[in-house]
Amino acid sequence: MLQIAGLNPSPPPAPFLADLAWPGHARIAARGQALDAILADPVNLAVWQRSDAPVIDVGGLDTVEDIAVVVPAGAGAAISDALAAAGYDDALAVLLAHDIGELAGRFAALLRIERVAIRLEVVETDACRRFHADYVAVRLICTYAGPGTQWLANDDAAALAPGAEPPAATIRSIATGDVALFKGRDRSDTPIVHRSPPIVGTGARRLVLVIDPARPDQPAAATGSASTDAKPAR
Repeated sequence: MLQIAGLNPSPPPAPFLADLAWPGHARIAARGQALDAILADPVNLAVWQRSDAPVIDVGGLDTVEDIAVVVPAGAGAAISDALAAAGYDDALAVLLAHDIGELAGRFAALLRIERVAIRLEVVETDACRRFHADYVAVRLICTYAGPGTQWLANDDAAALAPGAEPPAATIRSIATGDVALFKGRDRSDTPIVHRSPPIVGTGARRLVLVIDPARPDQPAAATGSASTDAKPAR
């Protein structure tokens, strides 16, 4: 069964914090209000650097199913029910339901939307490993376990030939537990370019939360469902 490893008192800094200056189109702060910056025109990435994010023991992730639900903002009970149906340990389900509910509510309030599409997935492959920008307005991604989403500064993305691998020194990463808002093609002419980190052959597993604005015609998806859409990048 999955167990709670506890709260992370001091997550290690992501590589870009130590080695690379932040470009002007990205914002980071150690408070939730950092995410509000995504509404500014020049900004296509906003990161909330958290010190109290849930830390998950990945040892039992093969016992749970993926979750895909479309719910009204603030529908915490639906999130709790989905986690329980997916096989999450009771204590961990409570912790995740609270965190996901808080993030979904903040996301909906920021974008002034009424419904959100939530996915919680165990990732063990290199799906979405090519750098790309999403066809969404804004997407929230939080990696609860394993390596976080990788991204490129606008200048580095513009210099990248289609299908090419960028120099390793230009690849930046969102830290595990941090919350990031990625602006997509539906809201910006310069959307943030990112990818899922390649993990095949490393033994790593990821537990990734993705929240999108729900489309008006998008129905709720069942726990363990393949999806109501193509799987989002993460």
